[in-house]
Amino acid sequence: MNRADAVTVFRTLLVFLIVYLVLIRFAIAATLILIALMFLLDAIDGFAAISEKSHGRVSLPDYIRSALGNPSAKLKVAKFKALPGSPYGPRLDVAGDRVIEYVFWILFTYLGIIPLAILLAVVVRHSFVDALMGSKGTSSKMRSGFARAVYSSNLSRGGINVVKGVAFGYLSLIYVTGLVFGWYLVLGYAIVAVMFVYIMLRGAAEIYESVRR
Repeated sequence: MNRADAVTVFRTLLVFLIVYLVLIRFAIAATLILIALMFLLDAIDGFAAISEKSHGRVSLPDYIRSALGNPSAKLKVAKFKALPGSPYGPRLDVAGDRVIEYVFWILFTYLGIIPLAILLAVVVRHSFVDALMGSKGTSSKMRSGFARAVYSSNLSRGGINVVKGVAFGYLSLIYVTGLVFGWYLVLGYAIVAVMFVYIMLRGAAEIYESVRR
């Protein structure tokens, strides 16, 4: 197993520790730090994959500058990004993302914070989108400007991780601290609504990309 896949497996296992800490209402600061680390690792496994392909010739600063749009850094990263890596790495990464997201949706549905309908809608969205995209390849190969901007751009990839981290972190916070009422809960619903719309919009971009000729 290469380093990128190891990072994916680690962050996927980490979500189960986080769920346990939420359920026992462990120290919320530690739980929030682990949630932030778990979503940060989603970016780190991308760097690990590029670093391994380039045999260390792409540094973390290069990778960050590329993500921020620096032309020379993007060209340097792109040079190695196209090289073959782990045969199952991209799909393993998607699987890890899905497990993490489903575990959180199920957790907060089980706790009565999120309506079951939201969980079901997300499951249906991911199931059909993953099937369609699986027939076309990974999201990094998107061709249309709409799909690249809404789904596969660095801004969108980073944005969805921030939104998920904030949403699931906030729901963990109000549950562990016993603030699941009043405006605390309303704010939680608002954050979840933003995340849900974001997920569905990205799903629409994936579907558009998968069915276009």
